[in-house]
Amino acid sequence: MENLGFIRVAAAVPRVDIADPDTNARRIIEMARQAAEKGISLIVFPELSVTGYTCGDLFNQSLLLDKALQALDTIADQTLEIVADKTLGCGICIVVGAPIMIEGSLYNCAAVIQGGRVRGLVPKTYLPNYNEFYEKRWFTPATALKDGATLGDIPVGRDLIFDLSGVKFGIEICEDLWVPAPPAAALAMAGADMVLNLSATDENIGKHAYLLDLIRQQSARCRCAYIYSSAGAGESSTDLVFSGNGIIAEDGAILAQSPRFSRDDTLTTADVDIEKLRNDRRRFATFAEGRSVVHATEFRTVTLPPGIGSLHNPAQYTDFPNRNVARLPFVDSDPARRDENCGEIISIQTWGLEQRLEATGCKKLVIGISGGLDSTLALLVAVRAFDRLGINRKGIIGITMPGYGTTTRTHSNATDLMRLLGVTSMEISIAEAVDQHFKDIGQSKEVHDATYENGQARERTQILMDMANKTGGMVLGTGDLSELALGWCTYNGDQISMYGVNASIPKTLVRHLVEWFAAHADADTARVLRDIIDTPISPELIPADNGADTIAQKTEDLVGPYELHDFFLYHTLRNGFSPRKVFALARKAFSGEYDDATLLKWLRNFYRRFFSQQFKRSCMPDGPKVGSVCLSPRGDWRMPSDATSRLWLAEVDALSPDP
Repeated sequence: MENLGFIRVAAAVPRVDIADPDTNARRIIEMARQAAEKGISLIVFPELSVTGYTCGDLFNQSLLLDKALQALDTIADQTLEIVADKTLGCGICIVVGAPIMIEGSLYNCAAVIQGGRVRGLVPKTYLPNYNEFYEKRWFTPATALKDGATLGDIPVGRDLIFDLSGVKFGIEICEDLWVPAPPAAALAMAGADMVLNLSATDENIGKHAYLLDLIRQQSARCRCAYIYSSAGAGESSTDLVFSGNGIIAEDGAILAQSPRFSRDDTLTTADVDIEKLRNDRRRFATFAEGRSVVHATEFRTVTLPPGIGSLHNPAQYTDFPNRNVARLPFVDSDPARRDENCGEIISIQTWGLEQRLEATGCKKLVIGISGGLDSTLALLVAVRAFDRLGINRKGIIGITMPGYGTTTRTHSNATDLMRLLGVTSMEISIAEAVDQHFKDIGQSKEVHDATYENGQARERTQILMDMANKTGGMVLGTGDLSELALGWCTYNGDQISMYGVNASIPKTLVRHLVEWFAAHADADTARVLRDIIDTPISPELIPADNGADTIAQKTEDLVGPYELHDFFLYHTLRNGFSPRKVFALARKAFSGEYDDATLLKWLRNFYRRFFSQQFKRSCMPDGPKVGSVCLSPRGDWRMPSDATSRLWLAEVDALSPDP
């Protein structure tokens, strides 16, 4: 099976007994055993988890420090037993916190343990000594250690990066996250895919929300995974409360987090996508440029033996049990955030159109209104732009152009919407003009081929362009991102306009944007908008049989479900994933909705169309970018029109169960 680029990790929050390393070691071992059974490669425990964070002046007791070292040896020995029990290679990698004497000073350390040995020690760099914190009373900062320090044969220092079967990680400890220049930046620049944070964060009003923002931002800036484990039950409540936090983030998103204030041991697990992170680092060139700024530290790499799971053993990730895969990656699943995002997207569209109108001095827009979602969204944005600029809405000329397949439902919705919005409404039938054109070129009306369909689309575009010339206006395009990706538009027909406000809006998002307008509209307008949302997507180029007034040509029956194509588009362009990985993710996201054969059918169609239709995108009109995926040839997407899809289609075909 091909490498899918995932590694399974966990943030563990055990109950601690203060100043009792033996008991704490037993809990750590038991949680590590549970994690190994779940196929977890790496487990992170809180700061000073071997002793408890709140030992106070007991950290000056030799007995406690000696017992902490013995506890580390016990944990290391038990990792071999876990391997023997589970036959899992060199077993799980365990990262715990412990106080360690090094060169005569005490350090607050993270100990990396695997395969029966402590493989490295990373001391805390920034020691808080303000308000409730007084760590400098006991500990020495990592900066006091000379480069290349060791404890026996164990490498020690903040300059360590660990290589776990191809996945690299570095370590911060608690306060290191909260400072202006966190160690994570240098670690990421030096190649760390993941940053672990062993922490003991006490609770204050508003602090948790701030912490989540810090972790999100740290993982986003460093384009890394961030695994955070903070002390919980059992820590002293003399002056502080430690609620326990297991948080796993990836590239700005929280993948998983534990409940707070739990008296039980908690294990927070996620499948981290290392391939996605590396693809982002490659794509965003400024990431690499940052290395020259932060590479004051020369890092040592500690290569760990192969563990439970890794980039080289991806079989366990076929169903991604510890990862949520969104069905609609362009649409936020949280209603409140979705509403906020829709408002912002519409503002971007509106602002872009305002700027174009002001720059050209244009006070007229010509829009083809079909009664479908895309033209409805373009019209609503146009109205908003005119209102903001103080231009009379009558300057928006909406034209319905009924043809062979136009139905009463879409026609009525188009005319009703224009009336309710107070724009200029016109109707120009294309039937006679297309009849004459077909007669001129010898095209039979009974042959419903590409000429039959595209002839109608180009006639409509001619009307719009000529009306724009006649009125001194510009044609506002209505086509969306999904149509551009699939080439589901007529070259020199609906593919062309003078400005395209929907050019970076995927089809699955368009309906939510129209719904946003409906939620903010009067009752009559909202009723029309919601009926448009409920209307099947269709170009309405082919008439129904026997003259029936029904939509005969449903786009998704022909080209495939847009929810699938938008999913394929997002993971192919935004994440740079291979067809094999896109398919694996789709199986997870659409489990129970589409079988493998259906997914592969439309995945193959997606790649075939995406490659073959680049020539349409190469000359697409200007339009505002609103999200992370955009196909503008002047901005985000530069692809030769004659590139071959052979590699992508071959991989899709290799996935097929058919011989």
